[in-house]
Amino acid sequence: MGTSVTLEFEKPIAELEKQIDELKRLAGDQQLDVNDEIAPLQKKLADLREEIYKNLSPWQRVQVARNSKRPFTLDYIQLVFTDFIELHGDRAFREDAAIVGGWARLDGETVMVMGQQRGRDTKEILKRNFGMPHPEGYRKALRLMKLAEKFHVPVITFIDTMGAWAGLGAEERGQSEAIARNLFEMSRLEVPIIATVIGEGGSGGALALAVADRTNMLENAVYSVITVEGCAAILWKDGKSQEMREKAASALRITAADLLELRVIDEIIPEPPGGAHANHEATALAVHDTLVSQLEDLRRYKPDKLVRRRREKFLRMGQFVE
Repeated sequence: MGTSVTLEFEKPIAELEKQIDELKRLAGDQQLDVNDEIAPLQKKLADLREEIYKNLSPWQRVQVARNSKRPFTLDYIQLVFTDFIELHGDRAFREDAAIVGGWARLDGETVMVMGQQRGRDTKEILKRNFGMPHPEGYRKALRLMKLAEKFHVPVITFIDTMGAWAGLGAEERGQSEAIARNLFEMSRLEVPIIATVIGEGGSGGALALAVADRTNMLENAVYSVITVEGCAAILWKDGKSQEMREKAASALRITAADLLELRVIDEIIPEPPGGAHANHEATALAVHDTLVSQLEDLRRYKPDKLVRRRREKFLRMGQFVE
């Protein structure tokens, strides 16, 4: 999950980047001015990024969503918010580093922000448990939501997990109950909730932070009831082969465009050319602007109307007419 190997379809981009870096290095060594040579290469790089990222397949989007160079929850907290104060623990068992959260300010307004946090290097990946929370992670998130409700403060969540942790300890401590409790409590929380899928939104592990008034997805994020590999393993007894993964990714309808059409999400947040990992600041700015305008809209509703609209939104999902 934390791999940052160059993906097959990104190789032409990587090669061109390497060429540009090489030119800059040579120029630096020999004090030469190579701006005229670099400019056309950089234009070509920008065009190539746009071209490749315009036509990604669902399976390629899964790979992009898992890229460990993408901005994670703590990156967004740093780039979008100010005055972040992290809160720890679920007051019952222990602290779970796979979910981070606490008070912050969004354009000067106090909010409660939280989300799953993955790691980039081995040490961090293990500390964060691959961004897969235990029950105490979800209980911590719920504790923070209830705290936000007490002080009439909006809740903002970021979703980035392959799913909830399925180890023995997690099951013994009531993983399914913790997730179900979050769904139930979020459905009646009397403050605005905005959820944004920033990477991989996997199964109940994602949904436990996603019962929101507005659900957003970054352009190259994915959101589904099961991982692509899990789906392929169950349906075709083969979760390893490229072909079956591609088949599962297409069948699951997991891309932002698919889910907007199915009315599972409310808005797609565009990513810069080359994906969110190509430019953290530009991505964070797009997220910031979306959150600010949605909060402004949600502030108009009284608590009871907010809850009613949220419930109706989820009850409408999956309805169809024959």
